[in-house]
Amino acid sequence: MHKKNSSLLSNRNFWLLAIGQGLSRLGDGLYVAALAWTAWELTRSLQTVAIVTLASNLPVFVGSVIGASFADRYDRKRIMMGCDLLRVLLVATLPLLLSLGWLDVTGLTVVAVLLGIAGTPFAPARNALVPQVVPADALLSANGLLQVSFRAAYFVGPLLLAPLVAFLSLPDVFLVDAATFVCSIGTLALMRIPANTSPTSRPGLWADLLAGWQALRLAPEVQVVITTFVLAILIASGFLTVGVIALVNTQLHGSAGQYGFLLGIAGLAEVVGALILTRLPLRNLALSAVLAWAVLGVFRLPLGFVTVLPGAAVLLGLTGMLSALTDIPLIALVQSQIAQRHLAKVLGLWEAGIIGAMSVSPLLASFILTHIGLQGGFVLSGATLIVLGSASALLVVRIQAKQRKTRAASRVTSSRSLA
Repeated sequence: MHKKNSSLLSNRNFWLLAIGQGLSRLGDGLYVAALAWTAWELTRSLQTVAIVTLASNLPVFVGSVIGASFADRYDRKRIMMGCDLLRVLLVATLPLLLSLGWLDVTGLTVVAVLLGIAGTPFAPARNALVPQVVPADALLSANGLLQVSFRAAYFVGPLLLAPLVAFLSLPDVFLVDAATFVCSIGTLALMRIPANTSPTSRPGLWADLLAGWQALRLAPEVQVVITTFVLAILIASGFLTVGVIALVNTQLHGSAGQYGFLLGIAGLAEVVGALILTRLPLRNLALSAVLAWAVLGVFRLPLGFVTVLPGAAVLLGLTGMLSALTDIPLIALVQSQIAQRHLAKVLGLWEAGIIGAMSVSPLLASFILTHIGLQGGFVLSGATLIVLGSASALLVVRIQAKQRKTRAASRVTSSRSLA
């Protein structure tokens, strides 16, 4: 594992990807926190925060798989650069509108929707680009190190919200975000990797999507892990936006700084988890990914009872560490079991599921919090994660046992035919 990490760090394309996308993710984390807090300051309504979050995520949910199909059929690096350029132009409108006093909830929602559309193909293309940059036997280490970069940057973003607002202004927050997209464009331009091979007869969109779906059907472990992840995000993610805002404003009696601090702690803990993961030779990627959700639920369950900031930070930190184990093995599993020509589509389907779940989850969380309270909401969320992760683990074990029997029967048949 140490040798693999050393070879990755000497890989020019790999560290350009890690640095550039790490900076881009820093901007993403800052943007998500700023978007939620701006919506809150404009209306003081948890429902409005949920609606703006839904509006920013819904276009990505609708278009991710279609965008991923283009990433499988055209050059992934150029697609990522085009997405970043569009997002620079769109984010730059927010500080202008804020400075002029023209930004209301409608304007914020419209820009959020357009940003979601512009970024639709980006994440599937980025994840599918990794096997073009590193060898197959280094995928787990590569994804772990990349997630260290991405997670550290993404959750440092919310930590920057308080000082940027205090010492500069809210418009400057969005200018910083735009600058990170420019950095991403620059590092992508410096990467020297072969372009996607262009077949003489490129399949049409719907034929390509159908082929990708068939590839996923042939990988049952991937199906279970992706389905578990999407359902878990539906159950859990709303409580990191609406739920934590409610926790900060009611039981902790805090402000934007404490909200950003808690999100940042969760993210920094994910970085620690990702670093630990790069040192672990996981042999069963699917089982590790689904069981992590069950353990995460154990620490999510008591969060609603916390009344002091350190207690909330500890619990969010523990859930953050476990979050690293839910998606890094998933990405490596998909990259190892799905053919390169269908990789972005399957990852795009996963991304679409995530976005769909993240879009609905804040509305679900706000409904639960309104009707059964903060404590009951977090208990329900944690208990559901425990049940989901445990059931999925049993299903993965059954699938793997069936696969072992099939392989054993195949070997017996083969040996008899040779005899």
